[in-house]
Amino acid sequence: MTVIVTKANKSARKPKGDGHLRRAEILAAAERIFVAEGYDGATIRRIADEVGVSSTALYMHFKDKAEILLEITSDAIAHMLATNTQIAQLPGDPVIRVRGILDAYMDFAIENANAYQLIFCAKPAEVTEERAQTSVDLGAQSYAQFRSVVAEIAACGRLRTGTVDVAAQTLWAGCHGLVTLVHSSPSFNWEAMADLRSAMLDGLLHGLVID
Repeated sequence: MTVIVTKANKSARKPKGDGHLRRAEILAAAERIFVAEGYDGATIRRIADEVGVSSTALYMHFKDKAEILLEITSDAIAHMLATNTQIAQLPGDPVIRVRGILDAYMDFAIENANAYQLIFCAKPAEVTEERAQTSVDLGAQSYAQFRSVVAEIAACGRLRTGTVDVAAQTLWAGCHGLVTLVHSSPSFNWEAMADLRSAMLDGLLHGLVID
């Protein structure tokens, strides 16, 4: 996969006693470096230099790279869960709400390409199942929220084929596939993203849902 990242200018080294370093500043720098150089290519020293602090100062906030990666991915998944929950709780046609959740998912993937890539990249050895449990739990909650709206469609007798989980996972896979292809093949002559998204959702929902 080819990822083009514009490297931010390195911050000037912050003097001792300059105050509390914002965790968000470290996370933003680490996110850029993880995507540009890969998890293995990134080092605590490299991240600290990007932020403009010593490695020792960075270790006061995070004990290792894995903890930084896990916080980036957990924050991103938590954002998606909040969006899913807000849309799922709206009144009205569940098909419209399902489409809204999928549109919001693709919006997030496009607007937060780095974080999205980190969520779905292969997990480093340091990211054990136990350490990743928060991210796993948030992901499961996000899927459950989406699935609950698909289940409303089935309860109305409008699911054309398959089970609730087959329909939910097919819809999710279609959206993930589209944004991942566009991210990974930027040189391809893609049609307008809005047109691709609309055509894909029209096709998937027409095939799965009875009008």
